[in-house]
Amino acid sequence: MPIQDFDPETHVGPLPSPCINLCKMDDASGLCQGCRRTIPEIIAWSQASENDKCAMWQAIQRRTAQK
Repeated sequence: MPIQDFDPETHVGPLPSPCINLCKMDDASGLCQGCRRTIPEIIAWSQASENDKCAMWQAIQRRTAQK
């Protein structure tokens, strides 16, 4: 499912990682070109609470919409 189509607020169950295995950081934006996360977000994901993951998904969607 494309990142822009995922709705973390209505998803049932644990939130999936936004990683799409296209791991390349964009020097200008500081975001992964695949999942649109920052390095601190990527590092924090595995230990993040569901609320924090939801907030990261919302940030990813805002970034994707601005792209």
